[in-house]
Amino acid sequence: MKVAAPSARDFRRNPLTAAAWLALAAYVAYACSRLDFTWARFVSGLDNGARFIARMLPPHIEQPDALLTGLAESLEIAVLASCLGILVSLPIGLAAARNLMPAWASWPARALIALCRSFHPVIVAILFVKAVGFGALAGILSLAVGSIGFIGKLFAEAIEEISLKQVEAVRATGAPFMSLVSYGVLPQVFSRFIGFATYQLDSNLRNSTMVGIVGAGGIGGTLFAAFQRFDYDFVCAILLCIIGMIMAGEVLAAWVRGVFLEHGKVEEE
Repeated sequence: MKVAAPSARDFRRNPLTAAAWLALAAYVAYACSRLDFTWARFVSGLDNGARFIARMLPPHIEQPDALLTGLAESLEIAVLASCLGILVSLPIGLAAARNLMPAWASWPARALIALCRSFHPVIVAILFVKAVGFGALAGILSLAVGSIGFIGKLFAEAIEEISLKQVEAVRATGAPFMSLVSYGVLPQVFSRFIGFATYQLDSNLRNSTMVGIVGAGGIGGTLFAAFQRFDYDFVCAILLCIIGMIMAGEVLAAWVRGVFLEHGKVEEE
């Protein structure tokens, strides 16, 4: 039996939908008034932004050594944090899958994943800076925590969507649990997991440029120092280098994803 999709006319006839839209519009107006958001202030901000951009151009690299060191450190932080986060998130995501694990294992794992996803990486970086001191270690640990929350959640959801027929077939052979996971679960979620991992690497590459602002290593510290010295032309050069690094990471992630997916298709054939 097919159920007709709701049309725009159905939504207009529903008084609850109309009331929800009115409530949303009222709250938006209320929030704008509370946050001192005015059109005059917005126009003034555009003018100030134009003058600020004019001071940033043309870009000029005043400290090439500091720039290259910061970029290399951000790349190292992103790669190490991704590897650590992915390795830890695998067993946690597996434990959080409710179709494979009992409730006493899945609920604590899901609570841990939710805890890792509760805070922005910059906030976590501040906590680790206080715990382990300034430097790249705090950045690696903070981004690894975020990776566990993201990869663990998506990996658990991917496992919950698999077909249990293959799992039951492996279980019927009397195989141990790890063999069941290796031959019944991972082949069904491998391609999606590669996509999750490459996206997380790209995300950590972006976030590694932010955690340095609070002292957790990377190019963010160099950027913050340039702002404090009012070296806006150097700030522009740093931002352009960050954009180039992110774009290069995106191309590399797409290539890695394509290689693994093509390899998986060949094995299936």
